[in-house]
Amino acid sequence: MFSFIHAADIHLDSPLIGLSQHEDAPTEIIRGATRTALSRLVDLAIAREVDFVLIAGDLYDGDWKDYQTGLFFINEMRRLKEVGIPVYLIFGNHDAESKTTKSLALPENVHVFGTRKAESFTHEKLPVALHGQGFATPSVTENLAEKYPAPVADHFNIGLLHTNLGDLAGHGNYAPSTVPQLVAHGYHYWALGHIHLRQIHHENPHVVYSGNSQGRHINESGAKGCFLVSVGDDLEVTDLEFCALDSVRWSSIEIDCSAIKTEVDLYQAVRDELARALAHADDRLLATRIILTGHSSLHETFHADHTRILAECVSQAAEIDGEHIWIEGLRLKTQTLIDPKALAKRDDLTALVLEALESFDPNQLPDPVSTLKTKLPEDAVKALATSLNPETDADRNAIREDVAAIVFQAIATSSASD
Repeated sequence: MFSFIHAADIHLDSPLIGLSQHEDAPTEIIRGATRTALSRLVDLAIAREVDFVLIAGDLYDGDWKDYQTGLFFINEMRRLKEVGIPVYLIFGNHDAESKTTKSLALPENVHVFGTRKAESFTHEKLPVALHGQGFATPSVTENLAEKYPAPVADHFNIGLLHTNLGDLAGHGNYAPSTVPQLVAHGYHYWALGHIHLRQIHHENPHVVYSGNSQGRHINESGAKGCFLVSVGDDLEVTDLEFCALDSVRWSSIEIDCSAIKTEVDLYQAVRDELARALAHADDRLLATRIILTGHSSLHETFHADHTRILAECVSQAAEIDGEHIWIEGLRLKTQTLIDPKALAKRDDLTALVLEALESFDPNQLPDPVSTLKTKLPEDAVKALATSLNPETDADRNAIREDVAAIVFQAIATSSASD
C-alpha cells in the first residue's frame, strides 16, 4: 500500500575527531561521508518511490560552522520536493533547539515536530498519522513518550522518538523509555534515534532503531544506513529492509598471533584478513584497525617496533588496494611468553627493574628503566619519550604494556649478548 524510509543520526558535517593525528588519513573522503550518506538516502527515496521519509533526531551534529551545512540539507530536500516526497523530522540531543543558533527556511515538504510538546501530522494522501517531539535542550531527561498523543483510529500510527531505550549504559539518559511502554502505546511503528546501532526491539508493533547513516569512527563499524519499511493494505508492516548508505566502512580486524612465529607469517595473515574485509566492504573505503591478540613469541618485537610493524601493515594494504583500504591504526593485545619471575632471578638489576614495573607510573619513568634506555633501539626510546602524560586509564595500561615489553626485550637482548 505504501512505503517509507526510517533514518536517524545523520550527524551532517560531523567533525573529524582525532583524525588530525593520522597524516595518511583520507580526510576529504571521510569529511564528506555524512553528506554522501544523506544524498544516497535521497537517491534511495526517489528510486524506490517511497511515500515519505522520517529522520528521528540528530540530523545535525551540533550548531553549524557556517550556513553551508543548512544549504546542503535544503538542496537535498528540494530534490524530494520535486517528486512529491514529504519529510518528517525531530531534533535530538546533538541538534537540540537551544544548540542551534543558525537557521534557514526549509522547503514546504519538510515537517519539523515542535519541542514544547508532542505534535501530530497527518499525511495528506495516506491513512498515516505521525507523532513526535524534538529536544528543546541537549539534556532532556523526562520520558517524552508518556505524553505522546493517543493513536488515530483507522490510521497507521508512527511515533518519532529520540531516546535511550531501556537506559542503555554509556549513551546518556536522554528521553528514557522502555519497550513495554512503547508497545502499549498503540502505535504501529516507533522510529527511534540516538543509538547508532540498528536494532529491531519488537515486531508488530515495531520498535526500531535505524542506527546512524554513516559510521564516524572505528567504534561505529559495519554497514550503516536506514530502513525501508513497507506497509500492506491491512496497515501492518510487511517488510523491513536495511539499505546501506555509508561511503566509508569502518572495521576492526583481529589476528590471533599464538601460532604465528615469524613476521612473514604475520604479514600473510594481515593480507588475508584485509582482503576478506575488503570483499565485505561493498566497494566502499575500508577504514580498518588491526588488532593483534594471543600469547606470542613476537610480543616484545611488536611493542618495541610498533611503528615499523604498522608501516609494514600499511604496505600490505597498499599492495592489495591502496585506494580502498586505509589502516586507521595497529593495536597490540598480545601477551608475552616470557616469565617475569624467571627473569627476576637473573641478577639484582633485572630484579630491581621488574619490581619497579609492578608500580610503574607512566607519568614518570623509574630510574632503572631510564638507565636501561641506553640499551634500547631508537624507536623504543622514542616510544618511551612520547608516552608520557597519558590522559586515560586505557592509555596508562597501554603504556605499561609497552614499557614492560620493551624492558623484557632489552633484558633478553642484553642476556643474549653476555
